[in-house]
Amino acid sequence: MAKLQTMPPISISQTDLAAFGETWKNNGDSLSRTPPNSSSQLGNLFDSAVGLSLSIMLGRIPIVRPASTALSVASECVEVGPVRVIGGVRPQNFDVGYRPDGVRFAFDSKTLNDATSVKKNWQNMINDLATEATTVHSRFPHALVAFMVVIPTPCLVEPQRAAIIETLERLARRTSVADPDYMAEAISLVLWNPDDGSIDPVMPLPESPLRLERFPTTIESIYINRYKGLPPHAVAE
Repeated sequence: MAKLQTMPPISISQTDLAAFGETWKNNGDSLSRTPPNSSSQLGNLFDSAVGLSLSIMLGRIPIVRPASTALSVASECVEVGPVRVIGGVRPQNFDVGYRPDGVRFAFDSKTLNDATSVKKNWQNMINDLATEATTVHSRFPHALVAFMVVIPTPCLVEPQRAAIIETLERLARRTSVADPDYMAEAISLVLWNPDDGSIDPVMPLPESPLRLERFPTTIESIYINRYKGLPPHAVAE
C-alpha cells in the first residue's frame, strides 16, 4: 500500500512562464486560445505541477491521463486531464483528480489572461468556483476541492485586485466536512510577471492563504486529517 509522504512545493519553471510572457507581450498583452503558449497550455502547466506534487504525496503513484468520459479508474493513480465528476449539481470535468474509491481530490486551474477579461469575467469565475466546489462536496463531502487562479500581474489592478483576493480568501476556508459545500479546501492566486516569468512575491500578502507556497501544506494537512490510516494508506497488520 502507498505510504503518504510530504507534499512537495508546486514547482513552476520560470523559464516556461517567461515564454508565455513573451507571447503575451507580442500578442498585445493577452494570450490566445491557440498554440503556441495558449491560455489552455498555461493552465496545463499548473495542472501538471499539481498532479506531480500530489502523486509524490500519495506515495509516488502513477500519473495517467483519463478518458474524458471515464467515471472511475481501474488502478490507484493521479489523473491529469479531463477528470469527469458526476456531482450533486452537474457533471463537471476537473483538471486533476484522485478517486480511488470515489472522489478524494479534485482540482481546477482558472486563467484570466488580459485586463479586459479580469474586469468582465472575474465575478463569473467566482461563481464557477463555488458551483464546482458544491457539485463535488454535495456528493463527496470528504473530498478535497482545490483551485488555482492564474493572472498576469499587470492585469490585476484596483478595485478588482482587492475584491478578488478578499473573495477568494473567504472561499478558501473549508477545513471541516461540516463547513459549507461551496467553499474549497485550498485556493491559490498566482500572479506572474510576463517580463521574466517570476511569480509575484508580495501579492497576495505572505500571510494570505492564497499564497502558492501554502497550497501543498494545506492539502497535505487536510488530506491526512481525513484519510490517514484508511486504505490505500492503511499500515498492513
